[in-house]
Amino acid sequence: MSFRLGLTGSIGMGKSTTARIFAEFGCAVWDADAAVHRLYAQGGAAVAPLAKILPEAIVEGAVSRDHLKDLIAQDRGILAKIEAIVHPLVAADRAEFIKQSQTDITVLDIPLLFETGSEGTLDAVVVVTAPEDVQKARVLARGTMSKDTFETIRAKQMPNADKVARADYVVTTDTLEHARAQVSEILAKIRQGM
Repeated sequence: MSFRLGLTGSIGMGKSTTARIFAEFGCAVWDADAAVHRLYAQGGAAVAPLAKILPEAIVEGAVSRDHLKDLIAQDRGILAKIEAIVHPLVAADRAEFIKQSQTDITVLDIPLLFETGSEGTLDAVVVVTAPEDVQKARVLARGTMSKDTFETIRAKQMPNADKVARADYVVTTDTLEHARAQVSEILAKIRQGM
């Protein structure tokens, strides 16, 4: 069975880049966000059950994330109903990916890993981190959100220091070369212990 390595980090910390580095080093990488996109797409497993409780969230046979955001903003209680449907589907997608994995190490990219208590199903956890000013600059440079939206998202996430304290391994993404070197070191340690 493949070693299950969780990968997490707050917004703008470099998690997606780090996931790509793990893939470059031969790891199978499962992405929770990509799984949700598949589940919400036309024919996705989340469309029919969400259509039953929130038909207004379905647009052209797919779940509209924008409509979901609007509905949640109007009624905070809806979020728990959505999560009750989506979380088990995401877990099933992840389990199937792990089962099909042919690599010695499978990396599971889960943004809210600690917040959802997913660490108990993993062999180890990597937390990606960067200085706070770098994090903020990265997110704002994307041009997709305001400073206020960024601060709101960051406030909802577990503090970075808490994530780092709970990690088995930490990757500091100050430079691409440094991140790559740290990933290489982590994989060497895991493979030595297998």
